[in-house]
Amino acid sequence: MKEKITAGINRDKKRFKAGLPYVLLVIAPLCWAGNVVLARGVADIIPPVSLAFLRWTIAFIILLPFVWKRAKQDWGLVILHWKIMIFLSLTGISLFNVLLYTAVHTTTAINCALIQAAMPATIILISVMLFNDKINRIQVAGVSLCVIGAALVVLRGKFSNFLSLSFTQGDLLMIVAVVFYALYSAFLRNRPKIHPLSFLVYTFGIGAFFLLPFYLWEMIFSNAYEMNKNVVFSILYVATFPSIVAYFSWNRGIEMIGANRGGLFINLIPVFASLMAIIWLNESLM
Repeated sequence: MKEKITAGINRDKKRFKAGLPYVLLVIAPLCWAGNVVLARGVADIIPPVSLAFLRWTIAFIILLPFVWKRAKQDWGLVILHWKIMIFLSLTGISLFNVLLYTAVHTTTAINCALIQAAMPATIILISVMLFNDKINRIQVAGVSLCVIGAALVVLRGKFSNFLSLSFTQGDLLMIVAVVFYALYSAFLRNRPKIHPLSFLVYTFGIGAFFLLPFYLWEMIFSNAYEMNKNVVFSILYVATFPSIVAYFSWNRGIEMIGANRGGLFINLIPVFASLMAIIWLNESLM
């Protein structure tokens, strides 16, 4: 009897372990979808660099006490791999988010989310070009759907618009942002072998550090914003769920099953974000 119970427990553990990366890779897009929608909602209130800088600074402050001992232990490896740490912090933390928060000023939250449907294809393309990764038929089919979906967004659902193709500034910024985050995801394989939370706290801190001069410039030369209840809630949300929860889930999921397979879960962002934007921002798909 004990052997049967033990065998059942072991099977459950194996199933949980096998399914865990997929659960993590669903949590991340759900949080990021909320980030896109909220950023669009506060676009006229909080400047983009300020939102990004405060997001990462507060996330860093929240996370640091829980990771302090581990971060101290990992310091040597971080210094040893300082180039890749700076690269990942710039692409995945600083640049991607500033571009996204700037993009929502001139395009919709739905468009920003739908353009991200091209990210899995971009991740796979970069992985194949730079790391000689092999892709299977399922991944090719997924990439094709991503490209078609992104094209439909850009062409507003009409392929006849190709001849008079034009982009809003926000669309272009979002495309560039997608490239940066695809680079981040593809190069995660080269990150130092440190604790996942330690990696987050270092990249958050480095990313915020690089944003600091631009934040100060924005505070001096841009219109001041009132730190009211809605602004505080927005900043706290982006500092926790799309930052700590989403990045930990994404990085761990990618580490467990790889960037090519895991990257396909980015396609959930348009699904979640479209529903949120329709409900809370009264946006429409076309």
